[in-house]
Amino acid sequence: MVNFTVDEIRRMMDFTSNIRNMSVIAHVDHGKSTLTDSLIAHSGIIATAKAGDARFMDTRKDEQDRTITIKSTSVSLYIQMMASRLENEAKATHETRMTDEKKTMEWVPDDQEGFLINLIDSPGHVDFSSEVTAALRVTDGALVVVDCIEGVCVQTETVLRQAIAERIKPVLFVNKLDRVFLELHMDPEEAYHNFNRAVESVNVIIATYKDDLLGDVTVYPEKGTVGLGSGLHGWGFTLDKFATMYSTKFKVDKSVLMAKLWGDFFFDAKTKKFTKKEVGADGTKLSRAFCQFILTPIAKLFDAVISENVAVYTKMLKGLQIEIPKDAKELVGKPLLKRIMQTWLPAADALLLMIVNHLPSPKIAQKYRVGNLYGGPVDDETAQAIAACNSDAGLMMYVSKMVPTSEKGRFYAFGRVFSGTIATGQEVRIQGPDYVPGSKKRLIRQENPTYRPHDGSLC
Repeated sequence: MVNFTVDEIRRMMDFTSNIRNMSVIAHVDHGKSTLTDSLIAHSGIIATAKAGDARFMDTRKDEQDRTITIKSTSVSLYIQMMASRLENEAKATHETRMTDEKKTMEWVPDDQEGFLINLIDSPGHVDFSSEVTAALRVTDGALVVVDCIEGVCVQTETVLRQAIAERIKPVLFVNKLDRVFLELHMDPEEAYHNFNRAVESVNVIIATYKDDLLGDVTVYPEKGTVGLGSGLHGWGFTLDKFATMYSTKFKVDKSVLMAKLWGDFFFDAKTKKFTKKEVGADGTKLSRAFCQFILTPIAKLFDAVISENVAVYTKMLKGLQIEIPKDAKELVGKPLLKRIMQTWLPAADALLLMIVNHLPSPKIAQKYRVGNLYGGPVDDETAQAIAACNSDAGLMMYVSKMVPTSEKGRFYAFGRVFSGTIATGQEVRIQGPDYVPGSKKRLIRQENPTYRPHDGSLC
């Protein structure tokens, strides 16, 4: 858990490569808001025990009462990750830090990497699609959430199509795995096929609406762009988690092991080798690697905790080097299970690995999104400034929605700075929706905008 201040968020705005602007999109009731709670808890805004129940991003009373998101809600989170957990490609994009005293560039002295995540939780109901559009226009990446039981639904395809049209890069989270173990009691092999269908269905949509400038954004569990878990219970994982766990045991490189933990790979315990054959050398039926090494241990822990078999789950936790949290010592059943799973497989860790390693920074995304963002010639000064995410160029900010204030007739303009820097006392020109480049029609002059710098940041 990381507690952060407004000053830390402001400081991170200067490091464009360490910013991630993202939306959470899904079909209605697939668990966007409950899943987002895990990130909120990781940042210290709410208690970890309340993650999944608080629905922090549902800020309106009618949203809490109806348990449905109606308006897109945004939050800025400062997070830290161990440098050792970042992939090489992500490490290469990190900018060095600038000291306040000397204004010179220097490296962070420790192995902690700070990131600013601007997150927008969007509605899933078809009646509120305009809110999704407003969210996507000012973000570069999307966390697509799919219910592992219901699979990809109509609105899942709609919002994913919108995201690709805006050249938004997706990652996928297969949600509600708790239902597989607690309600449906699925066989591990059957559960795997359910998860695989969800992944394949999302990839079919991505392939159908692909954009050449966006590139290949197909999601693969073995590449770390797919997570699985339960937003309601606050736990989740990517294959990276288990590959790291088993790589020492098998003395196999983690990246090689990740590829074996998904798809048609089976483990033969007698030969201690992975194979693509379902039957071993002695004729015995082999278990799928994903089922044997991931689903089966989770199912065993679920059964032990729910049946209050203390000896079994205590032994398992000892082997995993997991201690039951102090606030959960007296709990039993589902409440205890939730706290144990949050400790063993925290959903925030899985989400942050996908967000940081596989969603683009503004500096990268604006290069290929500039054609969507700017209506003028792509080779003019303004377009070049947006593509370069240049803070020293002219100010260009896109206002995606107007939020009413408590004062009648006044609104907050919510949007994103794509180039330049916005500051208090600055004179700006507002180009209305019917603005014609080169004319004065729909051109409004406005002084003294609220101060929130910087290129690539949400305001």
